[in-house]
Amino acid sequence: MTEDARSATSPGGHPGNAVLPGKTTADSETQNLERQNCSVYDGSEHQHFLDKLETRIKGHDREIEKMCNFHYQGFVDSITELLKVRGEAEKVKVQVVSTNKQLQDSGKEMVSRMEELNRCLVQQRNIATTIDKLTLCLPVLKMYSRLNDQMKAKRYYPALKTLDILEHEFLPKVIQNRFSRIMMDALPKLRQQIRDVSMSDLKDFLESIRKHSEHIGQTAMRQAEQQRGLDSSAPHKGCGPDAHLGRKDGGSSSEVEGDTNSPASEQDSGILEEDDDDGEEEILNAQDLVDFSPVYRCLHIHTVLGARDKFENYYQQQRRQQARLVLSAQANMHETLEGYKKYFNQIVGFFVVEDHILHTTQGLVNHAYMEELWAMALSKIIAVLRTHSSYSTDPNLVLDLKNLIVIFADTLQGYGYLVNQLFDLLLEIRDQYCEVLLKKWAAVFRQLFDEDNYTPILVNSQEEFRNVTNQFPLVDVALEEESFPKKIPFSQFVPSIFAQVKEFTQACLKFSEDLHLSSTEVDDMIRKSANLLLTRVLSSALQSLIRKTHIGLTELVQIIINTTYLEQSCKHLEEFVTDITSVSPETVHTTKLYGTSTFKDARHTAEAEIYTKLNQKIDEFLQLADYDWMLVEPLGHASDYLVDLVNFLRSTFFVFTHLPGKVAQTACMSACKHLASTLLQLLLNPEVKQLTMGAIQQFNLDLLQCESFASSEPVSGLQGETLQLAFIDLRQLLDLFMVWDWSTYLADYGQPNSKYLRVNPGTALVLLEKMKDHSRKSNIFSQFRKNERDKQRLIETVAKQLRSLASNTAPH
Repeated sequence: MTEDARSATSPGGHPGNAVLPGKTTADSETQNLERQNCSVYDGSEHQHFLDKLETRIKGHDREIEKMCNFHYQGFVDSITELLKVRGEAEKVKVQVVSTNKQLQDSGKEMVSRMEELNRCLVQQRNIATTIDKLTLCLPVLKMYSRLNDQMKAKRYYPALKTLDILEHEFLPKVIQNRFSRIMMDALPKLRQQIRDVSMSDLKDFLESIRKHSEHIGQTAMRQAEQQRGLDSSAPHKGCGPDAHLGRKDGGSSSEVEGDTNSPASEQDSGILEEDDDDGEEEILNAQDLVDFSPVYRCLHIHTVLGARDKFENYYQQQRRQQARLVLSAQANMHETLEGYKKYFNQIVGFFVVEDHILHTTQGLVNHAYMEELWAMALSKIIAVLRTHSSYSTDPNLVLDLKNLIVIFADTLQGYGYLVNQLFDLLLEIRDQYCEVLLKKWAAVFRQLFDEDNYTPILVNSQEEFRNVTNQFPLVDVALEEESFPKKIPFSQFVPSIFAQVKEFTQACLKFSEDLHLSSTEVDDMIRKSANLLLTRVLSSALQSLIRKTHIGLTELVQIIINTTYLEQSCKHLEEFVTDITSVSPETVHTTKLYGTSTFKDARHTAEAEIYTKLNQKIDEFLQLADYDWMLVEPLGHASDYLVDLVNFLRSTFFVFTHLPGKVAQTACMSACKHLASTLLQLLLNPEVKQLTMGAIQQFNLDLLQCESFASSEPVSGLQGETLQLAFIDLRQLLDLFMVWDWSTYLADYGQPNSKYLRVNPGTALVLLEKMKDHSRKSNIFSQFRKNERDKQRLIETVAKQLRSLASNTAPH
């Protein structure tokens, strides 16, 4: 561009304000060119377009040059004016610099003030921010401090709640702070510490509850025992699991979740002391003695910590182990009732605690766990009681054990436990109790027999007579009409035995109480036990008594009399059993008492023993017999030993007047037969080698004494001819030898009406041989040789015939 052109376009030049000539035309042309250019590119006149364009450029250059030449002077003027302005601009610049320096110098203090103000504003903003942060942090720090105080005070329940609030509400607001992260890291350790401490408290509680289970069970059983004595409709506190807990309810774990201001409650051992000084009649529930807060506390803590299942398993495992310890009985438990009480108290205490835990903790233990635990305990209890009760020999201890088991069962039944097996066990113990009673009464019977004097009871007044009849049902009108003093036929052991049998049945009845048995079952039990007493114990004692060596004929007679009266009293025993059981013996399937057969058997044994002892006494007298079998002439009177024997028999059979008639008659007949048989054996004794006629005559005198006794009717109702039949064999034998009537004997032998029908040829031969041996050695007939020879010949002939008869009659 030329200088003129620039001058023409400058703002100071006047020409610049004129409109350039041809501008509109150029624009028009340009537009035309553009249109042509488009058409050129669309058509085939490219070169022609370029030529036209070059011509147009040259034209514009000429116009530009004209325009610059036209504006040059204005351009020069503008430059001149601009140079003038530069000087003024320098002055203005100096003034501006000076003014700026003055302004800077003047604003330094303000800047300093502004910077100070800015710093203050920053500090103010920081303080506000700090206040806001502290407003958030202070509750956290305060809550953490409170948590530490609660941990130090061992108030773990509120500490756990504080910890949860701190973790979930406060710390998230200040999580960007470093101290909050430190706190967050410390919270799990605090939780673990709380868990450990709560478990430690639980362990202390479990240990304490194990030691105090006996006291808890004793209280529960005492309440159950008292409840049995009260009207079933009367309200009574503490008799079951639903009873209200008066001292420390602890109804559910939720009740102990709140804050508590008593640190001591956190350390409670679990056992509350009974208040014995209040003087009130209110009976504390067994659960009132226990503070269950350690369990609730530990359960809640583990629930919050998400370890409830672990805690439940731990608690149940520990209680199972404690149950096994409680159920293990001491080896000498059966020796005293206190041993059984301690055993039962511990078991009851254990299950009372578990029942309360079941109803107040909502799932710590469940019914399945309780049923399993009780089933295990029940089987162990039954095994222990079955073993230890079998060792007991004291019926009073067994009865006390039964009552204790009943109270034990009633107590646990009141808490909902099934105890049917315990009552089944009592039926087993009932049999053991019966055996123990039988052993005791066996000793009682022996003592009564040993202490009895075996003489009729002598009473001197109506009062003494009434005392006897009160003990024994004696009905004897004739005896009642007699004047005092009078004799009651039986001895003292009759009323004593009768009273002891009644006492035995009452002892059996005591055991059947509270066993939930019907009256028929009780009656059947008592009758069976009474039958065992009568048929086994009393029968054995009577049999042993009868066979004792020191029991003589008089005692045996009294025993027979006694057993007769006891047999008659059996119907009164039946009535007594009916009275105490209210079951008639006529009821179908009712067991009958077998006392009648017992006393009959004993009487028969005594009768047989009388026969035996009477024969033994006869043998003792006959052992004193000292016959001179070579006697030439008889003494003229019966032998002394035989006279004494007859007198003994007379006195003995006089005593037999109180015996039943057949017994005395049988005894008398048996004694006479035994006497005759023994006398015959004396004659036939192999040691007696020789025998004289004088000895036979003396023997005949003794036989006459026996026959005289037999004919004197020593026993009422027994004719003399009957007793004399006992001596008929010996009488005919002696008559045959004294009359020497061999021709008649031999002629009539075997005939039903023979004079010597009872003489056996063998017996006669033995006796004849002894006389023949004597005749050969005797010199009495030496001066009558012919008679001697005839006698010897006769003896030989008779002996030969007797020998023949004996061989024919001998059994083949």
